[in-house]
This record gives sequence, structure tokens and C-alpha cells, in this order.
Amino acid sequence: MGQLDQQTIPDLVQQAATRFGPSQALVDGDIDWSFDDLSSNVQQMARALIANGVEHGERVGIWAPNTWEWVVAALGVHEVGAVLVPINTRFKGKEASYVLNRANVKRLFTVTDFLDINYVDLLESTNDLNSLNQIIVMRGQTQSGTISMAEFLESSKQTEDGTYQKRRENVSGEDLCHIMFTSGTTGLPKGAMLTHAAVTRGYNDWADIVGLQAGDRYLIVNPFFHSFGLNAGILACLMKGVCILPHPVFDVAAVMDRVPIDKISMLPGPPAIYQTILNHPDLENFDMSTLRLAVTGAAVIPVEMIVQMREKLGFEKVVTGYGLTEGSGLATMCRHDDPPETIAKTSGRAMPGMEVQIVNEKGEEVPRGEPGEIVVRGYNIMKGYLDDPEQTTKAIDAQGWLHTGDIGIMDPEGNISITDRKKDMYINGGFNVYPAEVESLMLSHPDIGQVSVVGVQDPRMGEVGYAFVVPATGKQPDPKEIIEWCRKEMANYKCPRHIHFADTLPLNASGKVLKYELRETAKNLLGQS
Repeated sequence: MGQLDQQTIPDLVQQAATRFGPSQALVDGDIDWSFDDLSSNVQQMARALIANGVEHGERVGIWAPNTWEWVVAALGVHEVGAVLVPINTRFKGKEASYVLNRANVKRLFTVTDFLDINYVDLLESTNDLNSLNQIIVMRGQTQSGTISMAEFLESSKQTEDGTYQKRRENVSGEDLCHIMFTSGTTGLPKGAMLTHAAVTRGYNDWADIVGLQAGDRYLIVNPFFHSFGLNAGILACLMKGVCILPHPVFDVAAVMDRVPIDKISMLPGPPAIYQTILNHPDLENFDMSTLRLAVTGAAVIPVEMIVQMREKLGFEKVVTGYGLTEGSGLATMCRHDDPPETIAKTSGRAMPGMEVQIVNEKGEEVPRGEPGEIVVRGYNIMKGYLDDPEQTTKAIDAQGWLHTGDIGIMDPEGNISITDRKKDMYINGGFNVYPAEVESLMLSHPDIGQVSVVGVQDPRMGEVGYAFVVPATGKQPDPKEIIEWCRKEMANYKCPRHIHFADTLPLNASGKVLKYELRETAKNLLGQS
């Protein structure tokens, strides 16, 4: 067993079985497994992967909602030293094939029946899959060129004990565990390369700060393909002996139903979740007494909401935090005993082993209370972007500081408040939306000559996209048709909800679009103050 700061994800699976063996580990429909059961199912998956020729360091994709199969496939991939490439379930075929090709993924675990979507059909429609040579269907009907997960697992019998053990023991803390794709201002997603040691150390600290303990029951509403759902969800549960309850589609009514039935004690999510629950007309008819821990962030939080979460929903601990995929999803956290004002208005202070500074354009630290760029340094920083040394050098400077592009202020206690979003990013229902990516997709529409997208406030989703479109010469596009086209071409959370046609876009002297002017125009058009 490696030292705590050099542990691997296979270590976590083994330790969980040793420490919490018969305790409940995973409940999903008919599946009700102990930590021993989970370990043996992960081992079966690992053996099947070996039997199918998966090599150490090979990239394996998962494109599916939160289910027990996702947990087993992911942990099995880690057991054999392969690298997990999670794919956003909201992606369309073109977006997913870009990630699969960029990461050179040879094998993909997916589903054919999620929300009436067949992911295999979406991929095949792109005719653009360079290296993919095996598709394993976890749920739904298999089709030509695919294999069912049950059939795939059958092949595990071909792998001998010694072969499996050797592969497992060959995984080191410095090996890559995930390549997580994050979009950015360049328009195309980049793969952040993360290591076993950073993820296991960081989320052990995360789980301690949050207060997770053996016997907690964790409704994982955050998608597994996201750093939070995978690392702060699946892995944190293994570390602390917590029961994983996957939740495939976020819906407040369904979550409220599950809390009393499944005796949920840990419920993370964006502020909108708790606000909706607090405002629910039938709240007093729901038994929320099992709720104990909440983790939120990624949006402005009213102080009163934190107070109400404690008083009306009974949460003992409410914690907020801030992190980036490039920093293993970690950077700062509040502590549960901070005052409600600190939890609501800041994202907390640096986690153990990490440094956070606010710097000016020369990279010099600014005085407390003054705005500047948030930079982060520590063991949690990614190895770099996959096959992209140029972008890596832009993101991480010679002193090892990750430049987040977020503007913030640090108070005397070291807590940071984020005052401006990463370049022009906005957050829709908890998902980061990068306008550059949306704009590059929209420009392929034949009626669009120029486009600029900004985020505007929305009471339900936090923020939504507002697209300013200059029509192509001689074209008169229809806003409804453009929105419908966007829904077919990109993940729903990226689709602009509002379209405004303009003759020109406001530009500065160097020809860049003045986004702040467009934000003001959008607010005025929507009647927002």
C-alpha cells in the first residue's frame, strides 16, 4: 500500500474492502452491494479489460449517465493502469467524437437508451472515429459492432490471478488516472491530464473538510463525467466508507422523493437545488431529517439561503469551494464552522498543500482586498494538456502557478471571492459554458455571418446564453430555427436561449468584440437591472 501522498485509485478500492467490507457501498435499483461486493465486481471488470487487450496507459472512454455500471467500468479501468476519459452525457455526436479522437480512445463504454438517446447512433452519424475499435453497451440494446457489458465481463475468466495482480501492482501514484476535457477560450476542448496521487490525496482532504464519515448515504447528483461526481463522489465514498447512490437525471422533485426513502445524508449541488427545495410548496410534507452535509458553489449564494439550509433543511454542515479541472477540481474550500457570510460570499481558502494568490498582470501578488487574477500552485495541478505543450505553457508558468483567468479578491483570512468569470465563461445549471466554443459551432450555420455569445442571469438556470448574430449577406435567419439548429448541434446547456440580430458587433481598437457592452445590451433587452 503506497504512502498516503502516493496512493492510487486501486489502493482505495482495496482499502475500502478491508476497512468497510460488509457495509453498504452501492445502491442502484436492484443492485445493493457491500464494499466486498463492489471490490469483486471491479476486479471482474479489470480482468475482462485485460482479456480484451487493454494496455497500461491506454485511454478508455465512458459516455453514460450515473449508474452502477459507470462506477464498475471506471474503477476497473483504473485497476489495470489504463486512463479514464469521461464524456459529457449532454454532448452530441460531433462533440463526443472530437474528444474520443483527440484522446485516441480505443474502447468506449456507453448506453443506447438514455433519455431516448442512442449514443452509438450519435457516434456513427459522424463517420469520424479514427481509433475506436470496441464499444461496450452498459445499458440498452446492443447493435452491429457492439458488445453487451454482460458478454464483455464473461471474458474475465480468461485472465489468471497472477496476471491481474501484477497489472494492479504496476499502477503508480504518478500514473495518469483521468484525462478530463475542459473547454476554453480557444473554442476547442483540451484534455487535462490528472494523476492518481494528486486525486487521491486531494479528495481525502476534501472529504475530511466536508465531514464525510462511514455510514453516510451520498446521493450523487453531480454527473460522474465531471470532476465533482467522479472524484468528490465515487472516490470520496471509497475513502470514507460512504454508500454511493447514483442519480442519473437531476430533477428536484425526484431528489426530494429520494431523501426520505433512501435516508440521504449527503446532498451536493448548485445553489439552485437547495433554493428550489426551500421554496417547494409541500416542503413540510417531506421528511428531510436525514440530511447532514451539503457542498455547493459555482454561483452567487444568498446568506439567508445558508441560514435556511441549516434551520429548515437541518444540514449540520454547509461548505462552498472553488476549483478547476486543471487543478484536479480543487483549490479552495470554506470550513463548515465558518460564519454563514463567509460560506455564502466567498469560496474559502487554500486547501492543505495548495497555495493561492491574487496577482496583477506582471504576476506580482496584490494587497488583500484588491482584485487580480487567481493563481493556484500545489501537488493538485495537472501534468499538462494532452498533446498541447503550447497551451500548457500558457496555463502554468515557470514557477508552477496555474493561471485560472478568474478575477478575485482575497480577504485578510485568505478567503477568496470570485468577482469576474474566467474570460467570458458563464455557468448554466452548474455547467461551465465557454462562449468561444458555442460561437465556433454557430458559425457553421449558413445564415450566420458573425456571432458573439454572452451569459445573462436566469432565475432557474443561474445563467443562460444570449447570442448576438450578424446575419450572413443576403440572409434573413429565423431566431427559432437557429435555436432549434443549436439544440441539434451542441449540448443543450450550451444552446443560447435568446437570439438578437444586429447589423454589426461593437469592437475595440484591435477588432475584439466588446463583450461588456453586449452584456449591458442584453440586460436592457431583457429588462434586467
